[in-house]
Order: sequence, then structure tokens, then C-alpha cells
Amino acid sequence: MTQNQPPVKDTLSTKLEKELQPLTLEVIDESHQHAGHMMHPGGVEPRGETHFRIKIVSAAFSGKSRLERHRMINALADAELKAGVHALAIEAKAPGEA
Repeated sequence: MTQNQPPVKDTLSTKLEKELQPLTLEVIDESHQHAGHMMHPGGVEPRGETHFRIKIVSAAFSGKSRLERHRMINALADAELKAGVHALAIEAKAPGEA
């Protein structure tokens, strides 16, 4: 982690909590599983945090398609994606979905 910057995991969690008010949320840093795979056209995330899995249940997803849910999350993570996060694996559900 660089000086005065919170971990990407914390930043993503805060944004998702604030905007989607989830019933459950897990932001899992899987970067260690992709060692040596941190380069991409946008550069390298300076803290080495590049791959995340997001598991989220939110009423905001009710009536939304899988694509719409992913677009909502990607829009919230736009700054992190532009700053070097390489991949988001997303499991987004509405309450009551299995």
C-alpha cells in the first residue's frame, strides 16, 4: 500500500456499501493467485491489488439482468479499473435469489 491510500479492497467495499446498501457483501482480494499477471494496457496498480471477487446481495439488483448488475458494479469501480485493477469476478444477487 502506498502512503495515504487505503487498500483497493477497502475503497471498493466503501463504494459498494454506500451506493448499493447490500444485505451481504464480500470483496475478496485474489491478486496473489495472479502473480506475474499484473500488466495490462492501463498499467500496474501500484499496490499490487489487481484481481478481486465481489459477492453481493442487494435489493438494488431486483428486476435487473445479470448484465445490468455487472454494469452497475463496474461503473462504481471505474476509478479502480482505470488505476490498474485488472479483473472483477462478480456474483451479484437480489434478496431471495439462490
